[in-house]
Amino acid sequence: MPPDAVDYCFDLWERNNFVFRVKNPRRSKLGDYRYVPSTGQHFITVNNDLNPYSFLVTYLHEVAHLLTFRKHGRKARPHGSEWKRNFRDITCPLLTPAVFPEDLLRPIASYIKNPAASSCSDPALMTALRAYDDETLPLLRDIGHGELFALHNRVFEKGGLKRTRYVCREVRSGKSYLISAHAPVRKKS
Repeated sequence: MPPDAVDYCFDLWERNNFVFRVKNPRRSKLGDYRYVPSTGQHFITVNNDLNPYSFLVTYLHEVAHLLTFRKHGRKARPHGSEWKRNFRDITCPLLTPAVFPEDLLRPIASYIKNPAASSCSDPALMTALRAYDDETLPLLRDIGHGELFALHNRVFEKGGLKRTRYVCREVRSGKSYLISAHAPVRKKS
């Protein structure tokens, strides 16, 4: 994570007493929060392949879940108003040029006004964060109709757009899948 955020994040960990683990990449999530009633322990995980800014946003997202659970238990919706408030409250102190580069401040500030279940669902934020990835792959939206691409070790053919997802046919099985327009993909020749 960005060096100027480390003390703040350590303080969140220390004050909230949770087990924190950095995990190998998972296809379906960037991080997660879990409470284990039998032990009374809280667990937060974040994927190890994220750039420092994505790592920080994901960490804060998961800490907001913990804070929401502590105050409201299972009564609060996972990404409801209570979680949104907690996420905004713990993110705002870090919205400085010392933590985030100038080109990330506006998309993050805009996102936390009404954060979604995933930072990946906000195109402006996702595009800004992706600029700091080690390897920047093209997005599905940027390749041509009918072109072949690889995603999660499977080859697809890009089809038509349905709102925010493309209908794509997996070449091997012939089955159709809806894939986010913002999914990073590898073009095939």
